[in-house]
Amino acid sequence: MSHDGLACIILAGGKSTRMKSDTPKVLHKIAGLSLIGWLLRTVEAMNPDRVIVVTAPFSDKAIAAEVAPHKTIIQKTAKGTGDAVKAALPALKGHEGPVLILLGDMPLLRAESVADLISAAQEDGAGMAVLAADAPNPDGYGRLVTASNGALAKIVEDRDCTDAQRGISLINTGAFCVNGTHLAAWVNRIKSNNAQGEFYITDLPEIAAEDGFETTISILEDEDEALGVNDRLDLSQLEYMMQISLRLHAMDGGATMIDPQSVFLSHDTKIGQDVMIEPNVIIGAGVEIENGATIHAFSHIEGAKIGAGASVGPYARIRPKSVIESGASVGNFIEVNRSTLKKGSKAKHLGYLGDVTVGEKCNVGAGTVVANYDGYEKHKSTFGKGSFIGSNSTIVAPVAIGDGAIVAAGSTVTVNVPDDALAIARVEGDVRPGWALERRKKKES
Repeated sequence: MSHDGLACIILAGGKSTRMKSDTPKVLHKIAGLSLIGWLLRTVEAMNPDRVIVVTAPFSDKAIAAEVAPHKTIIQKTAKGTGDAVKAALPALKGHEGPVLILLGDMPLLRAESVADLISAAQEDGAGMAVLAADAPNPDGYGRLVTASNGALAKIVEDRDCTDAQRGISLINTGAFCVNGTHLAAWVNRIKSNNAQGEFYITDLPEIAAEDGFETTISILEDEDEALGVNDRLDLSQLEYMMQISLRLHAMDGGATMIDPQSVFLSHDTKIGQDVMIEPNVIIGAGVEIENGATIHAFSHIEGAKIGAGASVGPYARIRPKSVIESGASVGNFIEVNRSTLKKGSKAKHLGYLGDVTVGEKCNVGAGTVVANYDGYEKHKSTFGKGSFIGSNSTIVAPVAIGDGAIVAAGSTVTVNVPDDALAIARVEGDVRPGWALERRKKKES
């Protein structure tokens, strides 16, 4: 979907005032990825020559870190969208191809829709194109007033509409594509003769018409693509919509979800065929689940790889840098952190496995804890192939349990255990017949 000579300006100077947040609006996330991150995915699919993100002084460093390696430009004072585009012009010096102008909080915008917008801007006689949506309820949006030939005559803001114009359902989404040869001249002719005293790119169609260029209209197939974010409610609605899309994609790929609406995925979740996901599962960023794996109810996974045919949960937590290999099983109330369970290994009940490699076909008993932190550093341990870790054992890292070795239940292991050895590290049993009865008699008397 490459377009030769394409540049893009993304406007990202919002203060997040209605979000009531110190975080710039475009850095708020849906499905684990920032709003501007979603938009950049779409833009990068166009293979542009350059992308310029216009920020405000208070948010420049944070946004620059998020959008790198793309260039950021600071709009020193907030004087409207036209002024924001003007700030980006020096970075476009010499560029004569099409220039996209997009709002940074449009995460649902599809690459196909952007491609249509670019094509519309390159029609004969066109100097620019505007992306529109046909909205059943256009209140609050600028209306597109068309000429007799179907080209755009002007954009009228909602508050300035006549009664007749309020009946127009074609709305401005805020996305434009402008001929780069004329962009600077047209932007510099925008005037601030409005109540706000600001410069708006919605004036560009009329300015282009003065030079004999039409503005074409590209209409979205799905008006939801134009949705932006003003407050936390908007953010939650976009999260809801994105989760539906991610779930459908996973199920189209061959995964089964018993109760899809209770499963939450991340922007980069990879799910194979014949994966079963039970209700109330949360999957964070950086997770890959291979074919035939089962994720049982109420499990939480992030930054981990789940192998083919593996089983996780219910009520399991798999933390980043963990790998559950094919056929391995992590059961009820197990936390796995920076650890690998190799093929066929099992940890079925109530335990913590941190910084440990669990060998093939190893059985980790209920209540096992790997004490990997000494108060200053994390230490690694290994459980050998075919080893058996008895229930309620504490493994004080760094420890190596050999192949085929057995750790007796209730042991606290602080030394390495050789292959095929038995390790017992607990106080010898002391049973005193009748002691409890004598104690009760004394207390009762």
